[in-house]
Amino acid sequence: MDTLQNMRVFMRVVETGSFTAAAQQMATTTAHVSRSISDLETHLRTRLLNRTTRRLALTEAGERYLLRCEQIVAYVDEAEAEARHAQARPAGTLRLHAMSSLAQHYLISAIARYHEKYPDVFVDLTLSQRMPDLLEEGLDVSVIVSSQLPDSGLISQKLGESRTIVCASPRYLAQRGTPATVEELAEYDCVQLQSAAVYASDRWAFTGPDGEQTVTVRGPLRVNGAESLRQALEEGMGIGLLPAFTALESLRQGTLVRILPEYALPALSVYALYPSRQYLDAKIRAWIELIRAEVTEAMTADDAELCSLPCARAGAAAYAVAKYEAAQALAFAEADDALRDHEPE
Repeated sequence: MDTLQNMRVFMRVVETGSFTAAAQQMATTTAHVSRSISDLETHLRTRLLNRTTRRLALTEAGERYLLRCEQIVAYVDEAEAEARHAQARPAGTLRLHAMSSLAQHYLISAIARYHEKYPDVFVDLTLSQRMPDLLEEGLDVSVIVSSQLPDSGLISQKLGESRTIVCASPRYLAQRGTPATVEELAEYDCVQLQSAAVYASDRWAFTGPDGEQTVTVRGPLRVNGAESLRQALEEGMGIGLLPAFTALESLRQGTLVRILPEYALPALSVYALYPSRQYLDAKIRAWIELIRAEVTEAMTADDAELCSLPCARAGAAAYAVAKYEAAQALAFAEADDALRDHEPE
């Protein structure tokens, strides 16, 4: 028995004063209306209406029940209207997850634009390097970086790809020299990035002039975040693999240098994951549409810039090291001149 529908029939019968009029307004038969009222009374074990051939009258129990029906149906109608509204206009709380470096480089600016367009949405952003359980943790969308999308049963939208590049600081290369081949990396300090979703931290796989090559590396540090790895490399702790979007600003400023550009590493794909495509809430649909446009465009532009930077070409590493050494020599010379100026005659 459809109790809610029978409540609606009961309310319409009371409103119109007859089974026939109620049936006409609800586009059904008088027999169906009569059966609905009988089913309701049988379910409640209470008479709601006194019937004669000429009129209907509410019983005392029927009057009380009518009041409750009106309240319940009003609440249900309000809930349905609110749910339908969620399909039309973004509002409420959008619960997002993203990997930290990715969020810093692409998503924070996208969230700012999203807020400008949909000010009624509150964004709750969680940053972590792990792959979350969206359903268990009540998340709407997760934006991740992975070399291969796991079989999770989630809906996925691929936003783009980012190169992984080999980087080091000019200071480190000036001290240790610049490796010319993949095999030579085994003789250098290599800072490792711990991320099961990307690649093994101590086994780096390349495709280069001699085909596929894998080298086992060692070093003084392993971290689980690309931003921390970038800072460690800038401090001269060794050589590391960075997503291009993490390394790009440091390459622009010259605090990092790309080395071994003729060797390619597996590309990193960026995905937006969400639980279901059916009846997608407006705030989720709007967010997916925005990042499909903005993040994809930004990643394409960054890849083009990476290829155009001097550090992406052979010989740039040597140039950066020479520039660093010249700057160091100049600094030492200036310090020596300053010391002579203060010596007593």
